[in-house]
Amino acid sequence: MSVSVTENLWIPLADGTRLAARLWLPADAETVPVPAVLEYIPYRKRDGTRDRDEPMHHWFAENGYAAIRVDMRGSGESDGLLADEYLKQEQDDAVEAIAWIAAQPWCTGAVGMMGKSWGGFNSLQVAARRPPALKAIVTVCSTDDRYADDIHYMGGCLLNDNHWWGAIMLAYQARPLDPEIVGPTWREDWLRRLDAMPLWPGLWMEHPLRDDYWRHGSVCEDFSAIECPVLAIGGWADSYTNAVPRLLEGLSVPRQAIVGPWAHIYPQDATPAPAIGFLQEAKQWWDRWLKGEANGAEAKPMLRAYVEDWMKPETSRPASDGRWVAEPVWPSPSIAPQVLHLADQGLAATGALTAARAIRSPLWTGIAAGEWMGTGVEGEMPADQRLDDGGSLVFDGVPLSEPLEILGFPIIELDLTADKPTGQIAVRLEEVAPDGAALRVAYGVLNLTHRNGHERAEPLRPGERFMVRLPLKVAGHRFAAGHRLRIAISTAYWPLLWPAADATTLTVHAGRLALPVRTPRPEDASVAFEPPARGPRAPSTRITDGSMVRSASIDLIANRATYITDGRGGLFGEGVVRFDEIGTSNAHDLRRELTISGDDPLSARYRIDQAYEIGRDGWRIRIETVSELTADATAFRLTAHLRAFENGALVRERSWDERYARDGV
Repeated sequence: MSVSVTENLWIPLADGTRLAARLWLPADAETVPVPAVLEYIPYRKRDGTRDRDEPMHHWFAENGYAAIRVDMRGSGESDGLLADEYLKQEQDDAVEAIAWIAAQPWCTGAVGMMGKSWGGFNSLQVAARRPPALKAIVTVCSTDDRYADDIHYMGGCLLNDNHWWGAIMLAYQARPLDPEIVGPTWREDWLRRLDAMPLWPGLWMEHPLRDDYWRHGSVCEDFSAIECPVLAIGGWADSYTNAVPRLLEGLSVPRQAIVGPWAHIYPQDATPAPAIGFLQEAKQWWDRWLKGEANGAEAKPMLRAYVEDWMKPETSRPASDGRWVAEPVWPSPSIAPQVLHLADQGLAATGALTAARAIRSPLWTGIAAGEWMGTGVEGEMPADQRLDDGGSLVFDGVPLSEPLEILGFPIIELDLTADKPTGQIAVRLEEVAPDGAALRVAYGVLNLTHRNGHERAEPLRPGERFMVRLPLKVAGHRFAAGHRLRIAISTAYWPLLWPAADATTLTVHAGRLALPVRTPRPEDASVAFEPPARGPRAPSTRITDGSMVRSASIDLIANRATYITDGRGGLFGEGVVRFDEIGTSNAHDLRRELTISGDDPLSARYRIDQAYEIGRDGWRIRIETVSELTADATAFRLTAHLRAFENGALVRERSWDERYARDGV
């Protein structure tokens, strides 16, 4: 089917704001209207996500849909200012935009909404607002709970990726509006955005507890608000997959999910492989709910998941070994808990600890964790866990006599005491091969001042016993016969987590692990997907190759560990590309350096340096930022500096120096 592409069109809102959009239409849509699919994110549809958007949205238009990619208020060429993520204003604008799309002559009045990450979040959030024209959504790599499973906090612990993502947003939101789209007012509007720029990581550090700030936009607060069908997509190498089973269990509308081995990527482009024909799956979903076709889409299993097999623990993984399985309903009657105990002999079906065991990990324990959020690039996967097991309390099971398959949340319960008022715990479930190599299967972390909930911090009472119940990250995995299960417990997980204020010793008095053991089903063999489909890519020319360095080192004299990532040419070392249709190139360099001593949590330091360049002949913008996070016993200190250049001349410079109460974090 022939496709027409509109580089920019304006969606007018009631308050006079215009949202900038890019539109792909079947060529005859003006006379034969079609349903529309909306993707609504702040990442610049003209040059930021063009390479990803073009083959996806063009394919939807080739297959009978109007595909519309909208930049949110205050981003790209859209009017206004962007003050934070997931604001009510963002939802209000989306509701208006959906009504406008539905009223266009090329639209039948039926609209679907889809997105990955931010777009997956707001697809759920806007669905909960129930705009009449929104008939179904597809949410990819998203969450129902903004506090529990976003890039800011995990288990009540501050994720170091909060700083990383906040620094990136400083650079992203400092990018200018394109003069070719908005005309001579671009510079005035750009400077207004720079002057209003929030200190992004600080926005989220102001809320260390699960308060109303996080409840807003968390659809788990009221699943019944969503009344349209939902297709949820996740990946084991991604950080948002915990939401998938919760959505299946909590929603009452027609819903399905697919979980592959993937990182934070749309599944037609996914790494680790196997990628799938995700666009075909989405089209069938849209055909059923936007066109009303009786195509049997709702008869597919509620959950299709890729159960991974043992793989040598390597930090780069282009493909994952395993097989697809199917669960007609969730929770599944094919899955039942199998309990193992922390015992004198290790991890065992029966037994107990006759003598308590204590652990205070070196504060760099976690160096083998890999990245919190996989993005499908080299070096980001967890390394051999023996690097961290040496600083952990370890319980091994006996070699398995037959394979053991799990699908769901492993849950560990621990009876503990602590010697300090603050502390954190990290628990890893591992598969250990006969040669000793250890693969991380799932993990969970908890700020122990949140042991009774994330709504308040309660200091620990040294020497007083307490219980914690910690669900580990959802997993689909088959342990091999002859291999062992291992539980590893540490009191630090750097560089994923900012350390607690105290170097705390934990004593384990008892513990039990409940594994979600799955019985394989004959229907598993019937799960199959079409190969990936795509439309034409955006014409582009590679300007320079990129590079990525990832390293971890320990200074044995200074007792200090350093973790560095350094991406050149692209955020993940992708290289610099010019989009030929618009003559515009982007380059992004970002260097992270995290340092900590082995025994002093107040020594932790995290610095990010980045430079972003965008432009074309005669118009070139450069953004430079430096940001640094440190802490004392009571407060975090976050400093940042931003400089913006136009054709080599400095036009704006801003600095921040802020403190945020730790409140148990």
